[in-house]
Amino acid sequence: MSLNDIRDISILIAIWVAIYGIDSWRREFQGKRQIELAEEALALFYEAADAIAHIRNPFGFSNEFESVKREANESDTDFEARKRASVVFYRYNKHNELFSRIHSIRYRFMAAFGKDKTKPFDDLHKVVREIVIAARMLEVLWAQNYFPNDQSWQRHREQIKPHEEVFRYQGDSDAITARVKNIVEQMDSTCREIILGKGTLHYLINWKWRKDT
Repeated sequence: MSLNDIRDISILIAIWVAIYGIDSWRREFQGKRQIELAEEALALFYEAADAIAHIRNPFGFSNEFESVKREANESDTDFEARKRASVVFYRYNKHNELFSRIHSIRYRFMAAFGKDKTKPFDDLHKVVREIVIAARMLEVLWAQNYFPNDQSWQRHREQIKPHEEVFRYQGDSDAITARVKNIVEQMDSTCREIILGKGTLHYLINWKWRKDT
């Protein structure tokens, strides 16, 4: 091997070390805020899954209805329907700060990682909105108590059923729980790529170490 060959190899090694060092520096300094943002967003989504499970818990407690006051000339049926539906609003308000933080961080997430990465935020908002709308609909539907025949009663039950399936947890086959689980898994996949730095030279070089650990 000639001196020129040794010099060329030394130059290549120096370039490689420099590139690796720059990439590590980028991860440590430039990527730090992105990693922290991804960690925060992912934690909020896991909290949101628990919050939605609490909002849709089929068991109610007396303190959750204390703030619901009977209106003038309101019938017993209307009042009871409104009380039953109000549990969603009571519980949602307890988690309102969490959902506000998620809404706020969505814009930071979009700015840092692109609009295409914010789909889980939109899907989560849609689920919460559907729960609130279901409560509003049931507030009206549960109050209906006059049915001239069996067919009208059956139609009424068919109207109520899809809203009740959103309103409260339905067991192992619950569709809302499955949707929320899928949303959190999507967010987990996106955020872990960011946290682990997939696509960076540091990530590619250290793949064997991650595999072994």
